[in-house]
Amino acid sequence: MRPPIFDRRRAVAVVAMVAAAYIVLAYLAAPFAWRHYERQGGIADLGARTVTALGIPGDVINVGLEGSEDDVLCAMNAAGWSPSDPVTLISSLRIVGSVAFRRPYHRAPVSPLFFDGRRQDLAFEMPSGLSARTRHHVRFWKALEKGDDGRPVWLGAAVFDDGLGISHYTGQITHHTAPDIDAERDFLIHSLLDAKRVDKTYSVSGIGPTLFGRNGGGDRFYTDGEIAFADLAPGCTTREAPPERRAPPPQIAVKNDVFGWLAAVRRLAP
Repeated sequence: MRPPIFDRRRAVAVVAMVAAAYIVLAYLAAPFAWRHYERQGGIADLGARTVTALGIPGDVINVGLEGSEDDVLCAMNAAGWSPSDPVTLISSLRIVGSVAFRRPYHRAPVSPLFFDGRRQDLAFEMPSGLSARTRHHVRFWKALEKGDDGRPVWLGAAVFDDGLGISHYTGQITHHTAPDIDAERDFLIHSLLDAKRVDKTYSVSGIGPTLFGRNGGGDRFYTDGEIAFADLAPGCTTREAPPERRAPPPQIAVKNDVFGWLAAVRRLAP
């Protein structure tokens, strides 16, 4: 029996169909399915990525807060976060001394990042370890004067600094950040919940699922692409009742479950 003759035209057609299906799924269907703005539709066109002073894509927007500036300051303070000092010669020398002599500096400055054309409005940090070498920190920008509930909406980029090193892009001395930015996002939200300063939580779309991203210093990151929101208790009050949790749409829950498995595999990668 003679072997079947290779049909080049059929093979080309199959490859073309597979490529077309990939393009439709990866670039049209999947991103459309990821987008959800049941809450805070006003931020849908703002993007979800900061940039450095040099215009390099920086940290990802991964947290959001509802409330006045006083509500944000009060809630973050109650949750154990301190406002960061401005970047000055004195604060720069203090952070160098903190790292060199392993001394705490709970208000260590953070470098400026830019979102929607302006630098952060607020920045906070929480120590982790003996010095400013490792720390939790977050920058916030006021994104909307009035969101869906008539309250200001703040968008933030939360990351964990896990050491000092050299920027992969500029060669400057900088903090390097841990790749699991979802863990830092969740840490911040849970610190507010533990402080009983949250009325409700929900999520909206951010940058989208990303497994091999890089920030402004060239450090790798991965994320399910969601922005976790906390609606803060107004007037610096404490909420004794459990906060309301608004679940994401079913397709987003499935996406997050799938990404959780992919992230577990990603953690094994070098």
